[in-house]
Amino acid sequence: MDITVIGSCNIDLISYVDRFPTAGETICGHKFDMGCGGKGANQCVAAAKLGATTAMIGCVGNDTFGKMYQENFTKLSVNTDHLHVISNISTGVAPITVTKEGENSIVIVKGANDCLHVQHIDGARSLIETSKIILCQLEIQPDVTLHALKLATTLGVKTIFNPAPALANLSVEFLQNTHILCCNETEAEILTSCQVDSTPKCIAAVRTLLTKGPKVVVLTLGSKGAMFGTTEKPDLVQHITPDTSSTDTDVVDTTGAGDCFVGSLAYYLSKRNDLKFEEIIRRAVAIATLSVTKHGTQTSYPTWNNLSADLKV
Repeated sequence: MDITVIGSCNIDLISYVDRFPTAGETICGHKFDMGCGGKGANQCVAAAKLGATTAMIGCVGNDTFGKMYQENFTKLSVNTDHLHVISNISTGVAPITVTKEGENSIVIVKGANDCLHVQHIDGARSLIETSKIILCQLEIQPDVTLHALKLATTLGVKTIFNPAPALANLSVEFLQNTHILCCNETEAEILTSCQVDSTPKCIAAVRTLLTKGPKVVVLTLGSKGAMFGTTEKPDLVQHITPDTSSTDTDVVDTTGAGDCFVGSLAYYLSKRNDLKFEEIIRRAVAIATLSVTKHGTQTSYPTWNNLSADLKV
């Protein structure tokens, strides 16, 4: 495999509204969509749609949503040899509210995602060992994610860790077994216990995180692009901004944009290691920017054929 993802599978239940309701308020939406989501699966699908060979290690329920997810992976040629179907529990769901500005609010009910155990990871050892990249998040039990990161590190496989949803007091072992840490500003604040609300503070956060174990730290900044730094040049933190000059940049739905970035990052790292890292970040930013111009989560992720020529060469 180019990329093996250990993480969550959720069904997104998306309501489009003019604004978020206040506490105790009922409002009417104007559109409803249902589709496949979950941070782990989103990142897996983003990479698969670009052309990477991918595998998913996770759990779904033995229900309608679980079958829907299996069919989705099959359609996208994602390896599901280690996608476990769990009886008597529901597939994870994520009710999502999206405003007319494209901002979202999400509640996750993890369901079967919490049934993934370290034994499942050990059972996939040969798959992990023969993958170029292992990609992990925190929408499953944290000890399972840590076990996967440790196993991949032991086997000499490059790891990307996206610490989302953010957890306070996360063990430093997560970062010590991470090659590339990819987090947003909120996650960086929790990991560093410092505010990350300005350019100088973003730079300081990247440098601080580089002292905790990762070889590379990528800080995503939403519409402002991304910053990154490396242990080889810790004083040099580069900021890559989106190029909006030649594309439709009307934001309609930001749901899953961060996952699109991470999946795109993993794609280029696995398929185009001839590119400089700053170019890989530029391309991942461009693809994530493209995704927010379309409704939905995985349905908004572009395929290779949708990309402009400068993202293919």
